Amino acid sequence: MFEIKNITMIYNMEKSEKVYALGGFDLTLPDTGLIGIIGPSGSGKSTLMYCLSTLKKPTDGKILYNGTELTTLRDSEREDIRRNEFGFVFQRHFLVPYMSALDNVIVAAAEDQNTAAEKAKSLLEGFGLGEREYKKRPAQLSGGQRQRAAIARAMINDPKVLFADEPTAALDHENAFAVMDVLGDYSKTRLVLVITHDRSILKHADRVIEMWDGALSGERSGEAV
Repeated sequence: MFEIKNITMIYNMEKSEKVYALGGFDLTLPDTGLIGIIGPSGSGKSTLMYCLSTLKKPTDGKILYNGTELTTLRDSEREDIRRNEFGFVFQRHFLVPYMSALDNVIVAAAEDQNTAAEKAKSLLEGFGLGEREYKKRPAQLSGGQRQRAAIARAMINDPKVLFADEPTAALDHENAFAVMDVLGDYSKTRLVLVITHDRSILKHADRVIEMWDGALSGERSGEAV
């Protein structure tokens, strides 16, 4: 699905002391599976995710997605891919505070309201949020419930790739593992990329890619984390 060739991201290009967030490497990612990308702060893992998801354009190198070179697309074309192919989950849930949990999921849907409502309910129920939680606003939900509602919103359009940047960082371990179970189930038919510094949540990952100072420093299976 993704073929990355000599990807480089340099910040402070106009200054004498440049910052290499990504130092130039190759990487291939599959169509499905749970892939963890792990490393300390400043290792380049989030920058890699932003480049893959077209939120940032690398300084050099190529990113091919299903044969399409993302780095040469117009802004409108990249926006279309993000809207139709990609979903996003972040450390903060970014739910709209004055909307119910159900409406927060529906608002992202591309389908008509009735179809979207049924699908949103099905997703929330699958994540352990029942009818009692549908009408609650984010402030009335627990941290784990808010994050699961955010994941349901990210999944409402059946994205082929789900990008999750530190999705469990604000959760206790019980809720973190519950969130990872949800992402793991979704990865059986889609590609899920989880950016994290917490090795414990990646024990069931299909692959774990380690980064250090903008480079790939290792790779292993989740069981070996």
